[in-house]
Amino acid sequence: MENVAIEMDAPVNDEPMAAEEIKVSAHDVGVFYGEMNALREVDIDFRINQVTSLIGPSGCGKSTFLRCLNRMNDTVDGCRVVGSIIMDGRDIYSKDVDPVELRARVGMVFQKPNPFPKSIYDNIGYGPRIHGMAAKKEEMDELVEKSLILAGLWDEVKDRLDEPGTGLSGGQQQRLCIARAIAVSPEVILMDEPCSALDPIATAKIEELIDELRQNYTIVIVTHSMQQAARVSQRTAFFHLGNLVEQGDTEQIFTNPVDDRTQAYITGRIG
Repeated sequence: MENVAIEMDAPVNDEPMAAEEIKVSAHDVGVFYGEMNALREVDIDFRINQVTSLIGPSGCGKSTFLRCLNRMNDTVDGCRVVGSIIMDGRDIYSKDVDPVELRARVGMVFQKPNPFPKSIYDNIGYGPRIHGMAAKKEEMDELVEKSLILAGLWDEVKDRLDEPGTGLSGGQQQRLCIARAIAVSPEVILMDEPCSALDPIATAKIEELIDELRQNYTIVIVTHSMQQAARVSQRTAFFHLGNLVEQGDTEQIFTNPVDDRTQAYITGRIG
């Protein structure tokens, strides 16, 4: 591979995207925990109806950045976010943006399945209920069914909607959490290591689901598995030591990375 001279902390970017292709755009985003600078000057665009994988060693800043996209870092004491994140032409960190409404538009699926200690039905209905999305029971029934269908879970649970969500298998619980995120009609879905606690069969179902969901949503996924990133994403961004090193089409990142640090990570020399 030909070595390319690159300033150590300058992210490598590919061709610019057309404005109409972009759902979310981050500019000079940095994160501080007190005086510690955990993330530095991140610039990245997320395309509509595509999956973008964030990869990199543990502690490199990818999950910290993911939490910037729905202001989850607001809940961390001493955390300060700088720069701007634009969604549909509006900075999500503007004072007039309600974080609760933002998190309805930007759903989150966590590393470990975390169903509420409620029935399967109430797990799905909780968000729509607090957002006033279904006035009648018939509307809620339809919304619950639609969400479970989209999450590939309906056929497995349609006769047990009154049973606790915590009684499902790990893979089913994670799909329930995805259905719960879908139920409030988000535009973006964030996934933080959604398969790390699952077995290979459940992982394959989640990956198949991600591919189906991107037809309707913009998806950003943090993953330690480079094989998973290669399977599910159209775009990949590599983080290292709090810097966004390189981003581009997934095939290019894995077969012809520009930055030596990216090459070292995907070949196992760092990480």
